[in-house]
This record gives sequence, C-alpha cells and structure tokens, in this order.
Amino acid sequence: MEAKATHKYIGSSPRKMRLLIDLIRGKSVSEAIEILHFSPKHASKNAEKVLRSAVSNLMNKDESNKHDISELFIKEAYVNVGPTLKRISPAPMGRAYRIRKRSNHVTIVVATKS
Repeated sequence: MEAKATHKYIGSSPRKMRLLIDLIRGKSVSEAIEILHFSPKHASKNAEKVLRSAVSNLMNKDESNKHDISELFIKEAYVNVGPTLKRISPAPMGRAYRIRKRSNHVTIVVATKS
C-alpha cells in the first residue's frame, strides 16, 4: 500500500530542496522525520510537512488496517522546478539586472514494507 503527497509553489530554489530530499530518499519514515526535524536548513520545514502529509494520507486511505510508522518507508521523493518569478533590480549607468525568484514542487510517496 502506498500514498502520495505533493506541495507546490514552495518559495525556495529546487537546488536547495534537492539537498534535503536526497538525504531522506529510501529511508524509513521515522528516521526521515528525525533528519528533517533537526536539519538547520530552512527548506526542511516544508519537506517535513509534505512527509507528514504523505503518512497521514496513507493512514486515511486504509482506515481498516492501521499501519505502524516504523514499518513505513519513503518509496519515491523528488523535486520538480516550479515557475520562476522575474524581477528587476536597478544597476549602475541606467541598466537593470534580472533577479530570478525560483520555486519548486515536492512530491513524496510513502509505502509499507510488506
């Protein structure tokens, strides 16, 4: 049994989010929650939120059979690029520099070991 959760339009760059998602891919859910909870990176809050949502989705999907968190693992975890907001910053001599504010979409799939 498996369940999926996505969080779209997160306001951090995909490169920063991929650093965290690479740490938890393939690990058990309890270990991944610990890693994300104690990580000093700002993106870890959003990643932990998506992971907890995926676990909750699995629990709600199969209400008759209660799953223990210790028997769950992260089957898939990936980060896709979201839309980029383009902004202008004034530069010397009448020029303008472009600022690209990137965003990302996180998807986590949780499954049971059996």
